[in-house]
Amino acid sequence: MAELKLRPGEECKYDAVALGEVMIRFDPIDVPFERARTCRIWHGGGEVNVAEGLAYCFGLRATVLTALVDDGYGRNIENQMREAGVDTSNFIWFNTRGQGKYSTNRKGTLHNGIMETFRGKGVVPSKTEYYRAHTPVMTVGAQDYNVEKLFGTDGVRWAHTGGIYTLLSPTTAEAAIEYLKVAGKYGTLRSTDLNYRANVEPNKERAREINRQIVPHVEFLVGNQSDFDDALGYTVDVAKGATMEQWLEAYVSLLRKVANDFPNLKLIGTQLRGAHSADRIDWGAVLYDVAEDKLYQAVIRRNVEIADRTGGGDSFASAVIAAIMKGKSLEEAAEWGAAHGILVQETPGDTTMATQAMVEAEVARAKRGGGVVALR
Repeated sequence: MAELKLRPGEECKYDAVALGEVMIRFDPIDVPFERARTCRIWHGGGEVNVAEGLAYCFGLRATVLTALVDDGYGRNIENQMREAGVDTSNFIWFNTRGQGKYSTNRKGTLHNGIMETFRGKGVVPSKTEYYRAHTPVMTVGAQDYNVEKLFGTDGVRWAHTGGIYTLLSPTTAEAAIEYLKVAGKYGTLRSTDLNYRANVEPNKERAREINRQIVPHVEFLVGNQSDFDDALGYTVDVAKGATMEQWLEAYVSLLRKVANDFPNLKLIGTQLRGAHSADRIDWGAVLYDVAEDKLYQAVIRRNVEIADRTGGGDSFASAVIAAIMKGKSLEEAAEWGAAHGILVQETPGDTTMATQAMVEAEVARAKRGGGVVALR
């Protein structure tokens, strides 16, 4: 199997770190945002969702590198993440007094990222809108986070980032590359999720150019069915309307091409989503072991009703990483990833509300093909 040599836990302050942007999220629940008058408040970000999954669901020591304006929005985000067990001491805070290097004013010249996600229902699709053009995280680089101290003095076992953060600005792309290089220098395992978003970078060629600079610096690459085309330029030749099994057969050849072009890769993971409607999906996951040329496929969940599709892929990634860090086999890691991904979509918000015990129970349920029993 893939050789993934983790740094000893006793030598490291953190099990995992994620570099990325985090935004406050307004959730109008079942009312389109245009007509909403009340919302629930969550938070989310493709990269930090992974760290929060590792901390809350799997009890690992996780921290996040990000930057926020020191206002009510920022502190609300911080408090939510602290409640989930994430170490927030590595946040860079921008004051609103216009004083010092990390500063802005009170009129929002720099502002915390804001998004609203209407989850959709039936034939009405989910919809996310956001304001992230002037967030402080776009202005700071790897040196601002002191990554040499983080990976060298403190010690980290796993470093994660993703394609949303890296495409926010030229600065974030440079920061991600340096972050991953320094992590590798100190023997930290590394991962990135391609996680392409056209609203962040509509120019796919620019996205591909940046991702081709990122991927050579990771051992574990994550992406969904379309990410490998949108973010890297690899296509899967399957007929429209192909089943998940037919798609997987063609997909193996794509994975071999990616692994051949990026020989540093040891694992490639993909979450598989087939949408019947906004709130009913087929869900599965695969994990490709490059060294063994072997594909591990989790049990496919068919026609499952979900509450909120956001964060499923991030939760797949966090569970695979957790399984590896806890000494599980790659077969088990794929099952954990699929289970955690579907559980997170069964609850509101971007981030996990599941526990490791729930993940293990869902793996067992899916394998035996059982139903769901009320817990009393």
